[in-house]
Amino acid sequence: MTAGTRATIAQACLAVAAGLTMSLCPIAPNTAAAEPVTVDPALPFPLPPAPPYLDPVFYQPDSSKVAAARPGEILAARQVNLANFWLIPLNVNAWQLSYRSTDTRGAAIAAVATVIVPHRPAPSGERGLLSFQFAEDSLSQNCAPSYTLQMGSLPNPLNPVIGAEFIEVQAMLQRGHAVVIPDHQGPNAAYAVGPLGGRITLDGIRAAENFEPAALTGAATRVTMWGYSGGAIPTAHAAELAPEYAPELNIVGSATGGLMADIRMAVDYNNGTSTFGGAVLGGLFGVAREYPEVNRFIEQHMNPLGKAVRLVHENQCVALQFAGFPFIDIKGLFDYPGDPMRSPEMQPVLDELSLGRRGTPAAPVYLYEAPLDEVMPINAVNNLYDTYCQDPNASVAYTRDLLSEHGVAAVSGTASAVLWLDARLNGVAAQPGCHQRDVPTEFLDPGALAAFVQAIGGTLASALGMPV
Repeated sequence: MTAGTRATIAQACLAVAAGLTMSLCPIAPNTAAAEPVTVDPALPFPLPPAPPYLDPVFYQPDSSKVAAARPGEILAARQVNLANFWLIPLNVNAWQLSYRSTDTRGAAIAAVATVIVPHRPAPSGERGLLSFQFAEDSLSQNCAPSYTLQMGSLPNPLNPVIGAEFIEVQAMLQRGHAVVIPDHQGPNAAYAVGPLGGRITLDGIRAAENFEPAALTGAATRVTMWGYSGGAIPTAHAAELAPEYAPELNIVGSATGGLMADIRMAVDYNNGTSTFGGAVLGGLFGVAREYPEVNRFIEQHMNPLGKAVRLVHENQCVALQFAGFPFIDIKGLFDYPGDPMRSPEMQPVLDELSLGRRGTPAAPVYLYEAPLDEVMPINAVNNLYDTYCQDPNASVAYTRDLLSEHGVAAVSGTASAVLWLDARLNGVAAQPGCHQRDVPTEFLDPGALAAFVQAIGGTLASALGMPV
């Protein structure tokens, strides 16, 4: 976003300050001294945690209380016990925070994040903070990481991705960094809505920095963000939104892989040809939860088969989104005369969901993508890289993993992302300018294989009760 555009938005924000809230207007965090929040103790073993729909006091606090708070202000806090795959305890300090965030229309909403602080000291003396966005890819709040990561949560074979990606979180914990994990889809499980997830992510960082037991250094804390696939969507949008929405945060880098940069291209790419077609369709249903105009369009133009498929998709976790409807003809589920993704009613929302329209993120960016990715079109990421790099102040490192596809790149790119993020959190500046490289596999990057083995080993050690 150019300085002129930012100035125009700022003037417009002042003009409506006494009335409506514009969704692009930055909302200052609560910098005044707030009343201390009581931290409730963790549930005693073996009492299991309640799923979100049975826990309305924490997940759905009183709307007047939410509206009176500032973005990132903590509404409630409690200690929690975390585990790998619901059962194997993780020896860390962990809490859940309920806090105020903002939806895409500027309205106050409640959000939840999990804050994790390792026992080991910070490597640089001041602990950094990673905001990790899971590939939740679900249409039920009960699939959210705040519930799934807790010890004693109900085992859900339809929600395996969070357990697998938790290893990446632990790789950063092993390096002494704190981690905040937002339920970035929000209270309505609005899957694939990047502008919403970006705001929830940024407010989750604010909440973590202001949570006294985490012992961070407030807005001076060095912060990075990371997400792959469905987690890359809110991460990338948060990076673009940060200069306007949360300019006080000290964000020093963001890493995204398997990124959906352009939703139109993603639907075209997966329409009737991809095993991931059902996941992309689920994303369209998630978008309808946040944007009433999209929901109206679906209700008006989706044919009976499409509405039946939607009924099956609703309130399901990630596995069904992916496996339920492979090779589905998404556009064939509509009776719209022409391409539904090019309808005039859909264009404003699709523009808002596409990356690169707000300008280049102010913080350095690390992109990793597989040209053979069967769900995210590589050309969209190439275009995003070119867009960002039109800014002379851009710092973008872009790696294309030539021998991988979507799932393989999620694994092969992990260690290099950890090393890049770790360097930023330890105060090492990213290389300025734009740099693109093609590699056979990121496993061959210097130090990557050793870092990957270390992450796996650390997770196994924590499973034996060793502190992280």
